[in-house]
Amino acid sequence: MMNKRENIKQSKRCVIKIGSALLTNDGSGLNRGGIATWVEQISALRKSGVEVVLVSSGAVAEGMCRLGIKKRPETIHELQAAAAVGQMGLIQSYESAFSKYELHTAQVLLTHDDLSNRQRYLNARNTVRSLLALGVIPIINENDTVVTDEIRFGDNDTLAALVANLIEADYLLILTDQNGLFDRNPREHADAKLITEASANDNSLAAMASGGAGTFGRGGMATKVSAAKLASRSGASTLIAAGKESNIISRLFEGEAVGTLLYAEQSPVAARKQWLAGHLQIQGQLTIDDGAVNKLRDSGSSLLAVGVREVQGNFSRGEIVSCVNLIGDEVARGLVNYSAQDVMKIKGKASKDIESILGYVDDAELIHRDNLVLI
Repeated sequence: MMNKRENIKQSKRCVIKIGSALLTNDGSGLNRGGIATWVEQISALRKSGVEVVLVSSGAVAEGMCRLGIKKRPETIHELQAAAAVGQMGLIQSYESAFSKYELHTAQVLLTHDDLSNRQRYLNARNTVRSLLALGVIPIINENDTVVTDEIRFGDNDTLAALVANLIEADYLLILTDQNGLFDRNPREHADAKLITEASANDNSLAAMASGGAGTFGRGGMATKVSAAKLASRSGASTLIAAGKESNIISRLFEGEAVGTLLYAEQSPVAARKQWLAGHLQIQGQLTIDDGAVNKLRDSGSSLLAVGVREVQGNFSRGEIVSCVNLIGDEVARGLVNYSAQDVMKIKGKASKDIESILGYVDDAELIHRDNLVLI
């Protein structure tokens, strides 16, 4: 049986996140030597057939260096200004480094709303997947210059995990200034032991992840453990490793036992459905008849318009809705293929009649079974 480390050799798509401390030499400007090394390894990985999305920290840190700011700004507008300045140098460095390997890059800036609003989520996913299909390396960062909700997803570890969900990556690789996850803080305990392998859903990991981030970063080891758990919801396993180790990316993807592997225990489909069940806002409600309830529960079927009795809410295509039975008990949730206005017109109707009623047909199903989870 193939061990969990060997599984990475079968990876087809991954997200690689590089932290601020690595990218900025702990604050002394961009680590261009490090960038060149990581880009060389990522380029080799891409040319071997693995699709790679890069989530890069460092915009605020690089802006601070360019502006001569020693302490991380506390106000949002100062953070935004530093990010705007730093983003220029950061992307220029990546573009220059990847061009040596005849690879194109694309800058993708995201906010939390882009990944919590389902329609924008789908647009972002389609854009990133299109870039990957064209052989481009998407370089993703938070859109620091425009967000106002305390400027953050929280940290780029969380952003990287959400991107892994977004593109249904096989692996999330987090490069940091530590060798991996230890059972205790290695900076305070000389006898701390490296955790080489564990389940991403092991609740004891949070207690092991102690210590905060440095001056230039926001995420400590705790955010990496949290990110691994988040990534596992869509079936992605997480590797945490020291970015300054020689050929670290290549070694990890060859299955070498370095760093910490936090593996996903669920299959991608099961994990995706768990994510649908618990981690998206419900935008509306469909009351469905007993026949539809039985079809969903007993046959694993999709939800068709013919089974819908009532519609509540003002949802759009691609948003999550709750499905309740005739007495109001929730039986399922899923991503709806038509807006509330259109569902009002086609409820109780056969799928073959959708086009004549609406003037178009996107899908025969109101909610496809792959995008539906029983509650």
